Amino acid sequence: MNYNLTRIAPTPSGYLHLGNAYSFLLTKVLAEKIGAKIWLRIDDLDRERFRMEYLVDIFETLDFLEINYDLGPKSPEDFLVNWTQLNRMDLYRDAMEKLWAKNLLFSCTCSRKKISQMNSSGYYLGHCLDRNIPKTRKEAAWRINTLQDELITIRDYLGNKKEFALEEDIAFFIVRKKDTMPSYQLASLVDDLEFGVDLIVRGKDLFTSSLAQLFLSQSLDNHSFEKTRFFHHTLLRSPEGKKLSKSEGATSIHSLRQSGRSRADVFRLIGEMIKSQEPIESYEDFKKVVEV
Repeated sequence: MNYNLTRIAPTPSGYLHLGNAYSFLLTKVLAEKIGAKIWLRIDDLDRERFRMEYLVDIFETLDFLEINYDLGPKSPEDFLVNWTQLNRMDLYRDAMEKLWAKNLLFSCTCSRKKISQMNSSGYYLGHCLDRNIPKTRKEAAWRINTLQDELITIRDYLGNKKEFALEEDIAFFIVRKKDTMPSYQLASLVDDLEFGVDLIVRGKDLFTSSLAQLFLSQSLDNHSFEKTRFFHHTLLRSPEGKKLSKSEGATSIHSLRQSGRSRADVFRLIGEMIKSQEPIESYEDFKKVVEV
């Protein structure tokens, strides 16, 4: 298969950390290897956590790591005018209306507390599926009915196919949040379809998101997404074995830069975290060591 486009998709909800840098660098390596172009897709629909300083940080971090891209905003100002997801709200609404027309969505008023009370695992098991809550009910999320017997086929970037069922942790996933904004699953899929993304690089923690988005594409009768290839990489973890998060300031690129760390220092830290046997001090070193 000839690949055309992959993407880097940060969110301006916190300073980017070493785990984000690792994923972006892997995307660059894989794009170069197979001849794909890179789109910078910034996911900014979480308006409560959006901060201008986090948006600026995305551009500064990519520049600091010397990660170039072929499509997307060239500056924070360019993003806010021409590339924000808010400009694509009509596309998201159209997709949701199509799902409603096919009777695949239902309204749900359950809170996280109520879901936990009904199921100690915290998974939502379809409590509102048959309650017929009006579509127009305020403070109601829209969920998709995932009751189906068909397995979901997913392809790795080499084209190898495997089949999976949707697990409980992704069952009846949200398509529109209670604040009426589209969920990550819906917006991510619609964006990738709109721009023609055919290679997605993301952490293994988002494997269920890949399945959810493939399920959504089937529900929307859009079969082009079925041809998309995926590369799910292992996650960087702290010395204590914890997954890195934006709340850990010590691992943010911003914090490291503020403390005087160089680009070579950041590559060395990544090398230590992936337990590389060879020293990593540059992108060229990184490219030689990682397996994609």
